[in-house]
Amino acid sequence: MVEDVVRTLGFLCMGSRLRRIGERLQADTQQVIDEAGLSIQAGQYPFLAAIDRSGPLTIGELAQAVGITQPGATRTIGQLLELGYVDMQPAPDDQRRRLVSLTDKGQDLVDHSKKMLWPRIAAAVADLCGDLDGPILEQLATIEDGLAAVPLARRNAAKEER
Repeated sequence: MVEDVVRTLGFLCMGSRLRRIGERLQADTQQVIDEAGLSIQAGQYPFLAAIDRSGPLTIGELAQAVGITQPGATRTIGQLLELGYVDMQPAPDDQRRRLVSLTDKGQDLVDHSKKMLWPRIAAAVADLCGDLDGPILEQLATIEDGLAAVPLARRNAAKEER
């Protein structure tokens, strides 16, 4: 059997390992979505959830809310526009800004998903993490906050200065 180098190298490959876990979670989530007969990608749901929670948002605000680049957000919103789940209109206070909002079809999908799909996925992930020692979501938030405060490339230099 071949050694799992990503696992063995620990902190050195933590990013690769988190990406691998994320990709597996996305793929498994997509399977649940497909089994439910819905025509949406797992990675598109956070955009719909952000709009549902906050109301109409610009592409930049959506990128920030989901934590991806603006080109990535533009691409995803374009897909959601094609599917008829969102609409984009000029902001009433500034015609240069364009706001993305849920269409009736998009709101119906979100409402259905909040009742039937999202709790199932959240419960499955909670079950997966149930035996872990420590609050994993808080730990992940601490890692994200730490990276935002001091990127890896500056960490050794910052530590030496202290």
